[in-house]
Amino acid sequence: MTGISDTRDDGAHLATDWGWFLAWLLVGACAGVGLAAILTVGAAFLVLAAVAAVLLIRKGPGRAAVGAVAGLALPAFYLAYLNRGGPGEVCRTVTGGQSCTDEYSPVPFLVVGALLLVAGLAIHAVNGRRGRA
Repeated sequence: MTGISDTRDDGAHLATDWGWFLAWLLVGACAGVGLAAILTVGAAFLVLAAVAAVLLIRKGPGRAAVGAVAGLALPAFYLAYLNRGGPGEVCRTVTGGQSCTDEYSPVPFLVVGALLLVAGLAIHAVNGRRGRA
């Protein structure tokens, strides 16, 4: 084969690997939302994540499952966003007065989200290099 077709095959393989990674990222995000909202709609999200994980395990490469780790970062980032005014009591003006809520510090959520995202991306990149080598 020529170098051009090898490059195209490698590019298609790389795109496919990242596609599987993104699919697993969505499964991880769904599971993370399910865990965060376990007292309300969380069970439905966990069931959806489990069904999707079974389908992905049957069809895709197992090494892409690390995307689920990176997916857990998305709910962490959302919790950081929701607590962006914290820590402490945060008051906002609403029609007819004020609404006050207690918020956590967003920093722990940001740190956990960043660590999960970076770890998932790094492990996937290393696994991709090993798979091509």
